[in-house]
Amino acid sequence: CCVCGRRGAAVDCCKPRCERSFHLPCALRGLCLTQYFGDCRAFCSRHRPRQAVDRDPEPETHCLLCLEAVGQRKSYRTMVCPACQHAWFHRSCIQAHALHAGSSAFTCMLCRDKELFQAEMLRMGIHIPVRPPSWETLEAFEGLTETHGRCDAAQCLCPEGREHAEEEGPWQLLVCRSCAAEGTHRSCSSLTDSTESWECQGC
Repeated sequence: CCVCGRRGAAVDCCKPRCERSFHLPCALRGLCLTQYFGDCRAFCSRHRPRQAVDRDPEPETHCLLCLEAVGQRKSYRTMVCPACQHAWFHRSCIQAHALHAGSSAFTCMLCRDKELFQAEMLRMGIHIPVRPPSWETLEAFEGLTETHGRCDAAQCLCPEGREHAEEEGPWQLLVCRSCAAEGTHRSCSSLTDSTESWECQGC
């Protein structure tokens, strides 16, 4: 391994005639780069792609994700959006953001460019999972799909308890039509079978 010097380096630099190899866990420490698309090519620190940006960060430029300084010049650990060339961030920060945002929401945080931004990030070794963002998973909205399921009357008359509900009759559970946060059995609020909706006392 060209980074740690130990045996078992299975990742070869794809540059023709380059004989350097490294362990995948050593890539980040050795400033090597692995592309996670197409043929999944890998490059040693000498032959890795560089961003074609003809500028360095302005003085006191901060990473848009962690808000820490990005340094005075572009480097392996400091990257910039290729579209606006004003959004700077650390490699580790943008990688973590890409894993959460997924391919559908991973854009430049400043100019919101997506196509050019993602293409450049992939070329520079950022792994972008092909999926919706983690904050839009079914688990995140699981609580919003549940309806209120108990009788909140001051005195519940149901012999089976407040959580018991039937599809019709005196123990049918009605949910407040305004807030949907409270419910009642028909009998517990003296509602007739013809009553189709109910509103809690708070509403």
